[in-house]
Parts: sequence; C-alpha cells; structure tokens
Amino acid sequence: MYKLLLCLRYLRTRYIALASIVSVMLGVATMIVVNSVMAGFTTEMRERIHGFLADVIIESRDMNGIVDARAQIQKVKDAVGDDIVAVTATVEVPGMINYEDPITGKTFTHPVQIIAIDPAGKASVGPLKDNLVSYQPILENGEVRHPALRDLDEPVSFNLTPEAQDYRTLKAQTDALILQEQGIGVQEMDDAADEGLPPEFEEVLTDDEPPTSFEEPQFQNQPEEARDLAAPLAARVFIGEQITSYRVKDPETGEMRWIRMVQPGDDVILTTVGSGTPPEPVHFSATVTDMFRSGMSEYDSSLVLMNLDQLQENRGMIVNGVDAITSIQIKLKDYSDAESVVRRLRAKFPPGAVVVSTWEDKQGLLLSAVEMETAILNVLLFMIIAVAGFGILAIFFMIVVEKTRDIGILKSLGAGSNGVMTIFLSYGLGLGIVGSAAGVGIGLLFVRYINEIEDALSWVTGREVFDQQIYYFPSIPTIVNPMMVFWVALGAVTIAVLASVLPARRASRLHPVRALRFE
Repeated sequence: MYKLLLCLRYLRTRYIALASIVSVMLGVATMIVVNSVMAGFTTEMRERIHGFLADVIIESRDMNGIVDARAQIQKVKDAVGDDIVAVTATVEVPGMINYEDPITGKTFTHPVQIIAIDPAGKASVGPLKDNLVSYQPILENGEVRHPALRDLDEPVSFNLTPEAQDYRTLKAQTDALILQEQGIGVQEMDDAADEGLPPEFEEVLTDDEPPTSFEEPQFQNQPEEARDLAAPLAARVFIGEQITSYRVKDPETGEMRWIRMVQPGDDVILTTVGSGTPPEPVHFSATVTDMFRSGMSEYDSSLVLMNLDQLQENRGMIVNGVDAITSIQIKLKDYSDAESVVRRLRAKFPPGAVVVSTWEDKQGLLLSAVEMETAILNVLLFMIIAVAGFGILAIFFMIVVEKTRDIGILKSLGAGSNGVMTIFLSYGLGLGIVGSAAGVGIGLLFVRYINEIEDALSWVTGREVFDQQIYYFPSIPTIVNPMMVFWVALGAVTIAVLASVLPARRASRLHPVRALRFE
C-alpha cells in the first residue's frame, strides 16, 4: 500500500514532473494529428488516382497499338472472365492542343496526353461521371451556386448539354454573320478547320469577343451557315480543367478565382502523330463537350479525353474495318485477386507486345514516396516523445538524490529494494499514462475540429492556410485509425517506464545506513 500512496503523492505534489507530462502529451497529440492528416491525404490521393486508372491495365509497347480491339477484349475475357466486372479499350498518345483566349485573342499551345475512350466503357471501369464538371454542382463558399447541368442518372456521352449547345449556337450565329459580311462561306470555313486557319480567317475570328451569355440572339434573318456551324464536330473531347484555365485575384473580394479560356461548345485544334512508320503529324479540330476535374493536378493539367473512333480514324488506326488500340482497362470483382489476374494475363499475352500491370504498379513511385514520407515523419515526431523520456530520466535522478534520506528511512523501516524500485517505476508509469491520455484527448479533439482551427488561423493571419484551389480538397481530410492511436499511446507509456528504470535501480540499491549517515 505504501508504494501506491507514495506514487500518487508524488504525482500530485511534484510539479516538476508536469514538464514530463506536457512533453509526453504534446508528442502523443502531434503524432495523432499528423498521422490522421497524412492518412486522410494518402487515402484521398489513392482514391483519386485509382478513380481514373482501372484495377488492371494492359498497355501496348508500340504506339501503333495492338490490332483488333474486339478480339483482344475477348482474349481477356477468356483468360480472367470470372474475375472481372468490366473491360474497355482505349488509345493513349501524346499530343498538343491549340486554343484561343477570347479576351486577348492570343493562341495558346499546350502539351497534353490524349486518351480516346468509349464513354460508357470507361465509366464502367472507373468513376468517370464523378470527374466531369457537368455532373457536379457549382459551389461558392461551401454553398451550391448552380445545380449540376446533368442528372447523375444520365449516361456519360460526348453530347453537349443544352446550355453548351445554346452557347455554341449563339457563337455560330455571330460568326456566320461576320463571315457573311467578309464574303467567306461555310465550305471555306470547313476547309480552314481541316487545314488550319489562314491569316485572313484568324483576323476575322479574333476581332470579336465571343458572347458571354446564353440569351437568345435578336437576329431577324439567320444565315444558313449558322445552322451548320452550330452542330458540334465529329471529334469531341473532355478537357482537363486546368489546361485552359488560369487564376486571377478578384479586385473587389480579394479572392482567387478561375477564368476559363475555353468553354463547352468551343472548338480546339489537336495535334498528334499518325500510326505509320515513321509517324507523321496529324491535325484535326474537335468540339469541347465537357470539362474534366479529377482533383489530381497531374491529370487535370494534362489529360484530354476523346471519342475513340475519331482518334482511331484520324491516326489511321482503322484498316479494312479492323481497328487498333493501345491499352485495355479492366475492373475486377475483388482487387485482392489482382496478382493472380495479372499473372494469368501475362501468360495469355506475349510479353514483347504488351505490359500488364495494376494501377498501383503504374503509380508505384508516387505511392512509395508518400509512404516513405509518412514513415520519416513518424520517426521524427517520435523523437519528441523520446525527448520527454530523457526528461523523465533526468527528473527521476534528481528526485532520487533529493529523496536519499526518505529512501533510507523507508528501508530502515522494512521497505525492500524491490518495493523502492516499484515506487519509481509506478511513478514513471503514472506519468506516461497521464501524459498519453491527455495527448490522445487533445489530438482527437484537434483532428475533430481541424477545419474550424484552420478557419480561425486563416482569419488571424489574413490568408488561407489550406487553399482548396491548391490542394483540391474542400476541407482538410483526416482519418483516425484506432490501432494507430493505441500504439502511439502504448509507445509513449513504454518510453516513460523505460526512462524510470535506471533511477529506480539506483534508488533500490541505496543502503539505509549510508543514506542516513550525513542526516
């Protein structure tokens, strides 16, 4: 009983031990907060990367692709048909996009990755619909400013929304009247779109700003060319939102907002290479039908999704009715079977022609870098608790020196060495438990209200601490793993107990006569 009483008395009266408790508390709280935020970011990132990439990807080593998409897909079904949910073919090639800024009239060229897809097939292997802007409501300050232009039940396609079609029609009517005044016919415009705009067309088209609203135009006699130009082109694309957008500061509110240079309904010029040997450059115009927003800057600033048949046709990948593709994307019933599926597909396809991998294999470097960063952060943060352990060690040695007479009296009254040692070990255990419990409470509370804390810090500093336009998250993502919390708390308690071992051993070895000799 005396061991427990002395231990509790020291915890209540030895305020110098409060420094050790605070050190343990801060270390535990910091590790919980950092691990929770890192887990949230990692999970969000993995979901967004995986959301665009299918579970398993078969990629051609040759940019000309593998022949006969239907036969290749059937080969996949024959090999792993029982383990897959959906499969779709794509064509992926590097390219360039040309578009015009409607404000300055300047033409921009941007390198992109063109991915030709079947919309329904791509939506079946990944959440394509969730990444298209027309299916997402427009938010402002956390409130819905405008509802989504498409209903979530509407299947994904390369068709224009009614709003985009109205915008294209109004623009076509304006352009047709201007061209009519210049004596330029619609046939000449079609030839110009195929061959690239000559200087006289560029001058005509860049002198006028495109309309900025969808109001019905007030023209009495609409020229025939307007109806022709209003129809979208055969080649249609979803463009990554950051490719044709830039940020500006609103002079009135001081907030940063995105300005789009290309809207759904506009046309762009794409350049890539044909499938011949050696490859020749290929130019064609395409109508933008939607914007692509995945939340990953790597994708949103470089990807252009296009209808599959048109890219195959423009690249010359259809010969005698047989098409070619560069990749096959597969969605599995159970991702835990991915290794088995990859192994069987590698046996089915010649290794010199294709590469079979999972989405994690394709993004292995990025995922490994995030895991390494998390591990290094944990090591560095655990040093905070280790510093608290050294503080406990120093404080306990000081207490042993200070309480030499008390230890001598205890031993002379019959207390054994093990009993004295137990007092200090219990004291260290108590410090660890109190500090860990307080750290767990503060850490979980911080994680729970981290976004409110971020808002307060932004208000105090006058600038956004967590800018969602940079990080692409509406709020700071956090995931609390109960096992992580348990191991962090247990580690802190263990360090506190281990730090008290040496002082406890020294106290237990004190001889009562020597301890009381100079008292």
